[in-house]
Amino acid sequence: MVNSLSLLETYRTDPKLFEEKAELLKVIAHPVRLCIVRGLMAQESANVTQIQTCLDMPQSTISQHLARLRAAGIIEGRREGVEVYYSVVNEDAKRIVKALFP
Repeated sequence: MVNSLSLLETYRTDPKLFEEKAELLKVIAHPVRLCIVRGLMAQESANVTQIQTCLDMPQSTISQHLARLRAAGIIEGRREGVEVYYSVVNEDAKRIVKALFP
């Protein structure tokens, strides 16, 4: 078990690590983005149209959330013709969502 002093020393020695983890939590803390990540994990991949149908929201709204998830390195897109299929690539995000929805 790690004592609190060593946690503080870790923050002191590597604050960037804590900033990255906090940013990950901020990005997936939004209910729509959390739902997108959970859905992508269940399906392994989906395009914007499939996500839009599932969430019943405008495509522009879904695209904005996907852009935020992509910018944070949580998801990646794979182009197939004119469609882009998204999947979750961030292992920390996967572990967090699995812990929230066992």
